[in-house]
Amino acid sequence: MLDTVQHPRPQSGVQQNHLADEFGETLRLAVPMMLTQLGQIAMMTTDLALIGRLGEDSVAAAALAHTVYFVSFTFGLGLVAAVSPLAAQAFGAGDPRRIRRSLRVGLWVSLLISLPMMASPLYGEEILLALGQAPHSAALAQRYLHGLAWGIAPALGFIALRGMMSAVNHPQPPLWITIAAIPANALLVYALIHGLYGLPRLGLFGAGLATTLVNFGTFFAALGIVAYRKPFADYHPLVHLWRIDWPLMRQLLAIGAPISFSLLMEYGLFSSAALLMGLISTTALAAHQIALQVTAVLFMIPLGIGLAATVRVGHAFGRNEPAAVKRAGLVAALLGITLVAALTLAIVLTRYQLARLFFGGGDASEATVELTATLLLVGATFFIADGLQSIMGGALRGLNDTRMTLVFAAIGYWCVAFPIAWVLAFHTHLGAVGVWIGLSIGSFVYAGLLILRFQRLARKLAV
Repeated sequence: MLDTVQHPRPQSGVQQNHLADEFGETLRLAVPMMLTQLGQIAMMTTDLALIGRLGEDSVAAAALAHTVYFVSFTFGLGLVAAVSPLAAQAFGAGDPRRIRRSLRVGLWVSLLISLPMMASPLYGEEILLALGQAPHSAALAQRYLHGLAWGIAPALGFIALRGMMSAVNHPQPPLWITIAAIPANALLVYALIHGLYGLPRLGLFGAGLATTLVNFGTFFAALGIVAYRKPFADYHPLVHLWRIDWPLMRQLLAIGAPISFSLLMEYGLFSSAALLMGLISTTALAAHQIALQVTAVLFMIPLGIGLAATVRVGHAFGRNEPAAVKRAGLVAALLGITLVAALTLAIVLTRYQLARLFFGGGDASEATVELTATLLLVGATFFIADGLQSIMGGALRGLNDTRMTLVFAAIGYWCVAFPIAWVLAFHTHLGAVGVWIGLSIGSFVYAGLLILRFQRLARKLAV
């Protein structure tokens, strides 16, 4: 206390240095994570572009297949996402054995959960027919799903390995693997679709199979790096790999299951928003899909920062430093708001040009271009709120606090966003714009609840 009174300026300088260091460390982690996520988007976009050469029926079938596939995959994604906070806390506490155990249970969960998860894609045709889809489209979607289904386990395993590498402050290898995978994926998808280089011509099944093969390639590349390259090899990550650590697996499931259900709630909301748009008009649905695609690309920025926030908060939590926990969350939020606000401004200023990239400038599409531009303008608030909830959700994961995040997702998305979207779309003159206003309000409520929750937990840790 006496030292603080006698030397107020050095203490302030130390605080400023801590903030500057935190900004630097968060950015150093976040940038590779953002670029890795963008690389995943690039591969998906490449797949759709190459499938588009097979015709409109194939594109529609691929869209239906992705709907079935991602419901299953999202659930597994939430579970293995828990590897990152567990490993980060162990790293902060200086416990290499727990880092190794966290990765091991993540790999086991990736394998075990993928087996029941494969049932949905493998029976995708029956699911789509039950949902009222045309038999021809359902049959085409099933061909694609037969190729995709076998890649679930390696895809989840890669996410577990990526979480461990990021937790020990080395997120770059997953980025290099993803960058190398983009052209390899494009070449393999094209070759297996059309039967080039002596390979069989497999059409939609070939596109799915190529993605599965690339998933295996990225998984084994990451596994090799973790096993044999420093600093990862120093943790001996594959020691006793055959043993299932049941106590830690229960903890991983307790953290990861709420993440899975939160992601499914978000996925369900946007799927429902698309259904609402379809009830309004074809123009509304088309404009919504394009505006949402722009949002998906923009979302990779706060998502990367949120992943970095999980690691930074986890490190501080593992070291038992409450001030550092609060600082990590604050810096991640400020960094995210700054970057997303700047990118949102750029989108608002170029909204008509972005719309025409998809629709062109012809008279027939002018109404859709106009509506897309309007949704992007209305979405300016939604972009910031959605980014903020992703970052604060990541910060709370660093504290193993995911159950309340699930409750807040239910409140923000389904008690606020969807009812408002429905009322504004069908009981006012707003139509499609009303749906996006509902999404914005719900996202702000969700983000606000997450901020309050993080502040409360940070204060409790300090006490």
